[in-house]
Amino acid sequence: MTIEISAVAAFMATHARILDRRRFQLLVEGPDADVAGALSALDAYRNPDGGYGWGLECDLRTPESQPGTALHAFETLTEIAAVAGDDWIGRVASRASALCDWLGSVSLPDGGLPMALRPLGVEEGSAPWWASADPASSSLQITSVSAATAHTLAKHVPALARHPWLERATRYCLDAIAAIDEAPHAYVLSFAVRFLDAVYDTHPEASGLLSKLAQYIPESGTLPVEGGTENEMLRPLDLAPFPGRPARSLLDRKVIEADLDRLAAEQRDDGGWTVDYATISPAGALDWRGYITVHAVTVLRANGRM
Repeated sequence: MTIEISAVAAFMATHARILDRRRFQLLVEGPDADVAGALSALDAYRNPDGGYGWGLECDLRTPESQPGTALHAFETLTEIAAVAGDDWIGRVASRASALCDWLGSVSLPDGGLPMALRPLGVEEGSAPWWASADPASSSLQITSVSAATAHTLAKHVPALARHPWLERATRYCLDAIAAIDEAPHAYVLSFAVRFLDAVYDTHPEASGLLSKLAQYIPESGTLPVEGGTENEMLRPLDLAPFPGRPARSLLDRKVIEADLDRLAAEQRDDGGWTVDYATISPAGALDWRGYITVHAVTVLRANGRM
């Protein structure tokens, strides 16, 4: 299956939000991309408290800072750091540190993050799971994926790994994963695997915990999403998107190859990809397409399919 990268570029120009157009530019142009433009695009979602809102999480449209946006901020900062010169790393580190400070200020006593802070400043356009979240209960789903993306960024900004928020969040995730005694929700399982993969080289207990989670992953690598749309499921590449990482050991090579075939084949006629989960607002639905298209190209290219 051949990916039409020119069609991807046309789709992004036609439909994607500025942030994802800048992320796509980082992906295809590397060090020649406009790093300042990418950072400015992310800053548009940043609040004075150091956190992010304003729809950075596509189905969480409220403007105030929310824990659920952190993974997207860390993700973009990582993409910038991966191609930027040394003169930009300090600016990335400054924003990452401020975000960690804010996350620390809203963390619960056990070190976990709540799914969302309530009440939402604006509920319109936001998914009900954000509006109904318990702000007094730690969410392994949100904490693990936020910590995972922060640890990934820390490979470019080593001081980040020693931030008090990340240290506490990491301990919470390790303990919470160790306490799992039944199959978790698909997203909790996927993000827990992603977290353990991210800390595998720095936290010895990650190896045993990754083996523990393997019992909940079927040979097919597909996980139906309880409470999702009729056909919503997580797939092998949601668990282990990148080659050479420990998470790949959980799945057979043929399963991964078949899922790469599936992902490549899902490029639409307009050049982009789409999602199979519920979208809440027209703007959010379109934003998700730009986001998932960047993700698809990233994964396919990392796996030698482009």
